[in-house]
Amino acid sequence: MMTTNLDPAIQTRAESWLRAPYDETTIASVKELFDTEQYTELTDSFYKDLEFGTGGLRGIMGAGTNRMNKYTIGRATQGLSNYLLKTYAGEQIKVAISYDSRNNSQSFARLVADVFSANGIQVYLFSELRPTPHLSFAVRHLACQAGVMLTASHNPKEYNGYKAYWNDGGQLVPPHDKNVIREVYAIEDPSQIKFTPEEANIHLLGKEMDDAYLDAIASLIIRPEAVKRQEDLKIVYSPIHGTGVTLVPPALERWGFVNVHLVEAQAKPDGNFPTVVYPNPEEEEAMSLAVKTGEQIGADVIFATDPDADRVGAAVKNKDGNYQLLNGNQIGSLLVNYVLSAKKEQGDLRPDDYVVKTIVTTNLIADIAKQYGVTYYDTLTGFKYIGELITLKGGQGRFLVGGEESYGYLVGELVRDKDAVVSAVFIAEMAAYYKDQGKTLFDALIALYVQHGYYKEKLISLTKKGKAGAEEIRAMMERLRSEPPQTLGGIDVAEIKDYEKSESYNLKTGKREVINLPKSDVLQFITVDGDVISARPSGTEPKIKFYCSVRQPLNSAADFERVGQELEERVDRIMKDIA
Repeated sequence: MMTTNLDPAIQTRAESWLRAPYDETTIASVKELFDTEQYTELTDSFYKDLEFGTGGLRGIMGAGTNRMNKYTIGRATQGLSNYLLKTYAGEQIKVAISYDSRNNSQSFARLVADVFSANGIQVYLFSELRPTPHLSFAVRHLACQAGVMLTASHNPKEYNGYKAYWNDGGQLVPPHDKNVIREVYAIEDPSQIKFTPEEANIHLLGKEMDDAYLDAIASLIIRPEAVKRQEDLKIVYSPIHGTGVTLVPPALERWGFVNVHLVEAQAKPDGNFPTVVYPNPEEEEAMSLAVKTGEQIGADVIFATDPDADRVGAAVKNKDGNYQLLNGNQIGSLLVNYVLSAKKEQGDLRPDDYVVKTIVTTNLIADIAKQYGVTYYDTLTGFKYIGELITLKGGQGRFLVGGEESYGYLVGELVRDKDAVVSAVFIAEMAAYYKDQGKTLFDALIALYVQHGYYKEKLISLTKKGKAGAEEIRAMMERLRSEPPQTLGGIDVAEIKDYEKSESYNLKTGKREVINLPKSDVLQFITVDGDVISARPSGTEPKIKFYCSVRQPLNSAADFERVGQELEERVDRIMKDIA
């Protein structure tokens, strides 16, 4: 029976899940939505299919085409299997699979393994939860053609996700992502999904793979002598109920650190994330227990990783002796400066060395790269584009370090994704090196600002859930394109970069230039003062994000507070005009 409360097409899609071949549990879940007249939930669950964004397949768990469940995951895996079988026809195909601490991640991972194995593909499944970067490493180490990580990164507990990787250990990028989706859409019925496993094709990964990864990480150490002198550096670490607990502590141990304090209340993997609202080290609340532990022991450095341990946040003592959270731009800038300065000091900077950041990440990284004569590249938002660039360059150059403002960084070329395990040990090494000189990481950051200018960044995320929210986000972007602001915070806009149109337009000269990056729904407004304001719908969350970066000279460390306040006020004026 049709209802006026539900779009007819959506109702038809939902009703198709009320009968076989869907299982009884799924049918009961959808029937309950109809019986209780939850039409908004039905609409959000069925109005579209989950799509690959910057982080792959991600959504709320539950029944429906727009939800993470047995059938959407099975369909995605069958589509990926079909694409692999066509791409590598006649070859023995291998895939690696890992999963995080989220609810259902383990069972979803086993489901993915079942479908791959049923398609004659050799599966290497981690026997226990492991970080996302370890999955990337395993794909490369085992010479797999693909990989899958079951995670929703730092999203709330209701979410899960499916990150698909290609043979380089990087997430799917064009044309593979669109080609896989085409294969997925070609599957019109669950009966086309091979759910029955071929057990002989499934192989479990354990300690040997962990050791290979940890040994490879240990070889990256730059200043072992500083670490040795500061081996008792007081480190506080929280995995925020995620996978980092499996590899970050042993990585720190192999690096030589002997005084690591685990935040016990957050040490146990738990998909309900009981001690935090969001398991995201970008959030002050998520870092609060780690900071409290650091205050109790007088830690030199505090850090925490998100559930799949590809992002890391950090806190250090400021000038007042209080612990201050560093943002992603600050951590990334410190890492880039540390690696480049150490390489130069050791005579190991090469003409073909390079660093990479994303277009919404601070230009302080570009300034640092220029100082050391090292090439830097900008990519679209999403670490998969950084990984892609490293792969495309191949042996033509050496990637040293890079990252993005959303707390994702990579040092060295072991993997093709952001790596919080590697980043954590390098943050600890940095802290040891500066302590060896009687300084803190905060001192090092201010020194960077004195040298290159004080950069202040801010991110505003507006959450717009469901179908109505998606339409509202599209309308906001259309409005910014059709009626772009001429001033922001009282400052004239000089240039507009539209990455969807691949065009940069100078409002002062009328000059138009081509942007040589893939098309993406991103707008950037650059003021006459050099401020950069970006608008971008998230590829993995129901959000639209506004980024602002401003800069002002900092003559001395003594001016840090005053200049910081002036920049904060400038950012606020700008953000009020655009968000």
